[in-house]
Amino acid sequence: MDDRRPRRGVHRPVRGDDPILSTEELRLLDAVDSLLERHGGDGVWGTDQYGVFTDAGGSAADSLGVVCVYHPQVTRDSVLRGVDDLDDDTEERINAALWTYAERVTDLIERELDAYLGRE
Repeated sequence: MDDRRPRRGVHRPVRGDDPILSTEELRLLDAVDSLLERHGGDGVWGTDQYGVFTDAGGSAADSLGVVCVYHPQVTRDSVLRGVDDLDDDTEERINAALWTYAERVTDLIERELDAYLGRE
């Protein structure tokens, strides 16, 4: 199993009981991911980057938070030949799903950080 694929619970907005992408859109997103990887790119899944930031106020432990500093976006310009199903509406829904995924991962990382710091 590819460990870069979204983990159970993290990807629920994209897949699962109440997905925000149709089966066809998810197939298209996976095809884009594969194409980008085959042509030397990073793909889509697992390329998000997160950072820990500090706020100037409060104690050191209380001022730490997590932010997504990079998440992939799919555009016709970023997709190589071979994906013809990417119209404007589909592109918008896929990018919204990728952003939702990044927000969910940010929340999960922040909860882990809170637990580590005893801020639960």
